[in-house]
Amino acid sequence: MTHDAVPTDLAEPFPPVRFALVGYGGGGRFFHAPIISGADGCDLVAVVTGNPERAALARAEHGVRTVAELEELADLGVEAVAISTPAATHTELTDRALRLGLATVCDKPFALDAAAAEATVALAAERDVLLSVYQNRRFDSDLLTLRRVLQEGTLGEVVRFESAFERWADSEPPAAGAGLLRDFGSHLVDQALHLFGPVATVAAQTRSRAAGPDAPEDDVRLQLTHVNGVRSELSGSWKQAQPAPRFRVTGTRGSFVLDAPMDSQEAALLAGRTPRADGAAWGVEPPHHFARVAVGSGPALPVPSEAGAWPRFYAAVARAVRGRGPLPVEPGEAIASMRVLDAARRAAAEGTTVRLA
Repeated sequence: MTHDAVPTDLAEPFPPVRFALVGYGGGGRFFHAPIISGADGCDLVAVVTGNPERAALARAEHGVRTVAELEELADLGVEAVAISTPAATHTELTDRALRLGLATVCDKPFALDAAAAEATVALAAERDVLLSVYQNRRFDSDLLTLRRVLQEGTLGEVVRFESAFERWADSEPPAAGAGLLRDFGSHLVDQALHLFGPVATVAAQTRSRAAGPDAPEDDVRLQLTHVNGVRSELSGSWKQAQPAPRFRVTGTRGSFVLDAPMDSQEAALLAGRTPRADGAAWGVEPPHHFARVAVGSGPALPVPSEAGAWPRFYAAVARAVRGRGPLPVEPGEAIASMRVLDAARRAAAEGTTVRLA
């Protein structure tokens, strides 16, 4: 398992990091701006967008300055940027930000393939600029709760990890996400690697209800064998009327099952709630969303949920910018996820199992 980003000197304050958000579509408006604004040590001061209507919306909702190009941020004293634009633009915009010396967070998918990810990470190292990928779902209530249960050892040695991002959507998957394998798959794979470490083999199946060779997937399945022997079975579906359990984790002593819907932070943000306004109530799950743990043949008992905490991601980035702690997601972890996703695309296309180095 990898470490969480833990601040090293909570009692010592530091000047807030001046952030800019690049892009103010649905992702930037709902899943980045309110989180940055509600995170300790962060000050959202600017939005980069060439769309006049979105610029006006950003000014009205957050009181920020708006500019059309990244290069204009220098005059505003910006220190860090978050890239929330269509996936095909991530590499170009991230590389531009790094060349400007700006600490950079890129939304998932970090790149369209591992080669592009490796080149961007190499550029960040060459320029000595901080770089991370927005894996906010490491701070979902359900994953934080599962991590606690695993650390307590209640399940014994884990042998199988089942994880599903499934929902019913009336629309088709957005083209901006570069397909469901890269979109949902980026989170599913990152969580599996975060919990159980590197992967030895990858098998996968994908399908699309739409016609044409370039139609985006609306259903994906991945089977990963981790180096430590754990098997991860991951699924993502855009049109699933009866979603699978969010998690089912099988160990030598017991099992952890979570049937509840996805972590509530997404729905809260789309409904207009924010971490700043909710305060201590942010990310708290109701008892009927609690997971259950069964040991041996005993009864399945509810497990109180950890509160979801997406703002912790940006708070950790701010501390890293100030030299006070580690990044919440290291660049090498983004490369590892992209290598698994590349292998999954190959495995699905060829009907084979791909072995990773």
